[in-house]
Amino acid sequence: MATDKHTFVICAYKESVYLEECIKSLKKQKMQSNIIMITSTPNKYIDNLCKNYNIELKVNDGEGGIVQDWNFGYNQAKTPYVTIAHQDDIYFPDYSIRAVKMLEQSKKPLIYFSDYCEVRNGKKVISNQLLKIKRILLFPLRAKALQNSRFVRRRSLSLGSGICCPAVTYAKNNLPNPVFQVRYRSDEDWEAWERISKLKGAFLYDPTIQMGHRIHEESETSIILGDNARNKEDYEMFCKFWPKCIAKILAKLYSKSENSNKMS
Repeated sequence: MATDKHTFVICAYKESVYLEECIKSLKKQKMQSNIIMITSTPNKYIDNLCKNYNIELKVNDGEGGIVQDWNFGYNQAKTPYVTIAHQDDIYFPDYSIRAVKMLEQSKKPLIYFSDYCEVRNGKKVISNQLLKIKRILLFPLRAKALQNSRFVRRRSLSLGSGICCPAVTYAKNNLPNPVFQVRYRSDEDWEAWERISKLKGAFLYDPTIQMGHRIHEESETSIILGDNARNKEDYEMFCKFWPKCIAKILAKLYSKSENSNKMS
């Protein structure tokens, strides 16, 4: 049963108007998984949604923050596979069944991740400049024979992060803990993929669109892009793959490509 294998961990923050839509998308999965919710900002809104949908709520009483909440939620899941679901995003009905199937078929899976679309003003955006670039970066990983290649996935990551964080399911038994480094604010996911890419095992890329990542003005991605907090971390990430002179050029180009994450 999927409930023995897979858990969705919803990371809830304050009172997101999109949280219930995220919950409904997980409840509509063709193969049911465990669903738990974690928060470091407990309130009646979150409590009521958990009661209405019969979801266990766990409160992070320790240090708060996005990365801290992700690591806390990751450790609350007792199944071998866990997906950290962002409260604003939605998952399409086949997500869990495809994730578990691919993970179970792999000898040593590290992460599963699907393609995704954006959700803007309530509408699905299947293709734009940023999505096209990310699909190009991930194209070599369509081949099963290359999913175990450390060289191939590091070459993919060396030009930017094509992997959408909420589209990822983690094979906990094969990964280090914690997965995310607290010192990163914007590239915490890219930094995690870079470390995981060095391990022996498979990056299981599913090129079908299995979730929707919402872009809106109050999303953390939009806020970070707005205050330019990402540029320094982008440069640091590129330095993990390239000489500093090349990393500086790539960081500038990368920041321009990310402008499509802004609403205006």
